[in-house]
Amino acid sequence: MSVEAHLATLEQRHTALEDELSSLRTRPAVSDEEIADVKRRKLLLKDEIEKLKAS
Repeated sequence: MSVEAHLATLEQRHTALEDELSSLRTRPAVSDEEIADVKRRKLLLKDEIEKLKAS
């Protein structure tokens, strides 16, 4: 897999997590832990994307 393809995949996963986060925020029974977990995963992806773009 090329770097560009890997980067595109990571960006798609990042967008999917953003959508999931938006969905979670509209549900009344969501715990803060669930939201924090999605935010943490999203941040890890963002960090990996930035590393790939820098190299």
